[in-house]
Amino acid sequence: MAGGRREAGALESAIMNVLQGAGDALTAAEVRRRLDERLAYSTVVTILSRMHDKGLLVRTKAGRAFRYAPVSDEPGLAAHRMHQVMNGRPDREAVLVRFVEALSGEDERRVRELLEGRET
Repeated sequence: MAGGRREAGALESAIMNVLQGAGDALTAAEVRRRLDERLAYSTVVTILSRMHDKGLLVRTKAGRAFRYAPVSDEPGLAAHRMHQVMNGRPDREAVLVRFVEALSGEDERRVRELLEGRET
């Protein structure tokens, strides 16, 4: 963190950790209390809203506020992010090729097993 500012995504990651560890949906005020730092309530609301807009969180109305929860566990969120990257690229095949080329032998073997086991 340079000059008191966070790296991009650091606050989002911290909030996701709080929500995943909670075991239940939380309001922005509850998320703010569980974070280990001083943040404005409006900052937490803004980040939660952006995460919801990205499809990372679900929210339900709770009185005048919303309760937020992750749409998936950590592996599911990582897969979601990978799909977002792929869907935003005009050179999708080139991205896939680079990804596959960078796989370890063990990861490549596992991907092959997963693909062979898929029903088409």
